[in-house]
Amino acid sequence: MTATTQAVRIGIDVGGTFTDAVAVDARTFTLLGQVKVPTSHDHADGVAHGILTALRELHERTGIDPGAVSFLAHGTTQATNALLEGDVATVGIAGIGHGFDGWATGRLRSLRKLELAPGRPLPIRYAAVKDAEHAQAVKEAVAKLHSDGAEVIVAVEPFSVDDPSGERAVVGEARSQHLPATATHEITGLYGLSKRARTAVLNAGIMPRMIETADLVDRSVAAAGITAPLMVMRGDGGVMSLEEMRKRPLLTALSGPAAGVAGALMGERLSEGIFLETGGTSTDISVVRRGKVQVRHAKLGGRETYLPALDVRTVGIGGGSLIRVSGQSVTAVGPRSAHIAGLPYACFADALDGAKLITVSPKEGDPADYAALETADGKRYAITLTCAANALGVVPDGSYAHADPATAKAALAPLAAALGLDVERAATAVLEQATKPVKAVVDELVEAYRLDAVTLVGGGGGAAAVTPFLGRSSTMDWRIAAHSEVISPLGAALAMVRESVERIVPNPSHGDVLATRAEAERAVVAQGADPAGVDVDVTVDPQRNLIRAVATGATELRTKDRAEKLDEAKVRQEVARSISVEPEAVRELAATPHHRVWGAKTRKTGFLGRFSRPAEQIRVVDGEGVIRLHLSGAHLAETTAGEANARLTDLVTEHTSVGDGGSRAPAVYLLAGPKIADLSGVLDREQLLALIGAELGTRQPDEPLVALLEDRR
Repeated sequence: MTATTQAVRIGIDVGGTFTDAVAVDARTFTLLGQVKVPTSHDHADGVAHGILTALRELHERTGIDPGAVSFLAHGTTQATNALLEGDVATVGIAGIGHGFDGWATGRLRSLRKLELAPGRPLPIRYAAVKDAEHAQAVKEAVAKLHSDGAEVIVAVEPFSVDDPSGERAVVGEARSQHLPATATHEITGLYGLSKRARTAVLNAGIMPRMIETADLVDRSVAAAGITAPLMVMRGDGGVMSLEEMRKRPLLTALSGPAAGVAGALMGERLSEGIFLETGGTSTDISVVRRGKVQVRHAKLGGRETYLPALDVRTVGIGGGSLIRVSGQSVTAVGPRSAHIAGLPYACFADALDGAKLITVSPKEGDPADYAALETADGKRYAITLTCAANALGVVPDGSYAHADPATAKAALAPLAAALGLDVERAATAVLEQATKPVKAVVDELVEAYRLDAVTLVGGGGGAAAVTPFLGRSSTMDWRIAAHSEVISPLGAALAMVRESVERIVPNPSHGDVLATRAEAERAVVAQGADPAGVDVDVTVDPQRNLIRAVATGATELRTKDRAEKLDEAKVRQEVARSISVEPEAVRELAATPHHRVWGAKTRKTGFLGRFSRPAEQIRVVDGEGVIRLHLSGAHLAETTAGEANARLTDLVTEHTSVGDGGSRAPAVYLLAGPKIADLSGVLDREQLLALIGAELGTRQPDEPLVALLEDRR
């Protein structure tokens, strides 16, 4: 590795066993160095010590000047583990209100029945505050909660999203008594007292420990000589500032898979497809659609919350999954792994002389039908999915999971003999059995999110054990992510600042929509995002009166070297592949200084497709040749920022459909500067036009832009 004084981004992933750190060139995203150190759970400074160790080793290996670090983010499973294990602080709920409001908050005592882990219910204390304007009553309630053992306070009032003054009074008093505190209105702007309070209580339960860890990590980063602000991975695929994490640590829960998806999205430029992150025991499967991760509210302790997290499906198949046999059949692969059984992988053994097939029970009480090997000198090895993939020869050279082919075949030979098959067919049988549940989830996600031209991207140390065989046995394009074994710290290094603002507003006006959008934009800018590159996606759900604004932005804008010419033939070929046509059928439809729009006409497949009208399939390609947007049947308009308002008002009006359910404006995407403004989440014409005006407000009148309008079906 060579020293550099250019801007560097550092990503750290704190895992259960190891802490991985990477350094990435901020301009090119090139990996400059990586290290792996044991996670320091038992150190006096906890995981912060391992982070400091990783930073120092990274500096020693790369020679990177700490002053050159412009961005540092880390992902951690600490919040997730605390919730899964029920290892949370005692929470004091200050229920505000009298009459019906007091009765409603009093019912929150039942949260103490919520079990996060078997035999580990939420430790809850409760005190009523009839009138939050009565300072002495607030003071006494907080003191009572503290004396009852509460370590952190949650202020709860039924309609605090409309008027948070009562909750703020309680939080202020708690902090004056040196207690950490949070309020339900700080967690979400949505109604629903039970769900809002449940989310706030879970946030409070992990707050003391997370604040302590945050302080230690902050000091470790400073001790390494790094002055860049420390960011933390969120469960929805973005990062947030350390200060925000101290207020809402729950947002880091379920962030384990999020860093890997961020790595696929940014490092691999995945715009439409499925990301499979395969570890030793399981595979996390998530979706990228139209260049965005898919997010939903998560369940914790079996109950719904307002925590935004990736839509991730986990399958118990990993690189270390063990093979189950009965007679001459492979009956299953997993869920137990070599790691659980405490056995090394057979394909990485130094020698397997005289190895014979045995069956074992990985843990006490497990079935004793898991295949393993025992050598002549009594050593035992696990026959794993990675062994089968290497024996079949589907693991690409250079992959983290690659093993010596001869050793892998020797590892499968005793199993193949027992099955009455040759090694190749035995390995195929194992991989077919293993990928069945993975493929079922992939197919479900492809259908649910209506993905087209799906690309499978494999990440994680066990990526090559699953993705190549699944890709080859299907019609989907596939690849293993570069540096897949460190995809999570890479994702942390490349992640964008993200903030989600949700509001319930009856019959929202376009002013309400713009205010929510502005709030989200201000939030990411306050956390260090460059204002020039902030994207805000707004969704308005008229049935629920819900406005959601999700803002993302980079702390530094990445610039492409314009002297570097793109291979147009390669771009055309990639566009053609994504549309399933020949390259000759693709033509360029429009361009801006930052994007090019390509298209080709296609018909529906099948007999009836002969009689259907051809539809224009559109792909938007950025300055690096990456497809950023897939559209079908969209209408295109080239204009300038100065003329766009009038032109788009006419086009939106023309393509607004009217039916029994009311009017529905078209889905609109604006190619404005380096951004692709996604306005597809708004159905109301006036709200849509207001958002278009907001996007154009900072543009020079002569700046060229392209609008794409997709009719609602």
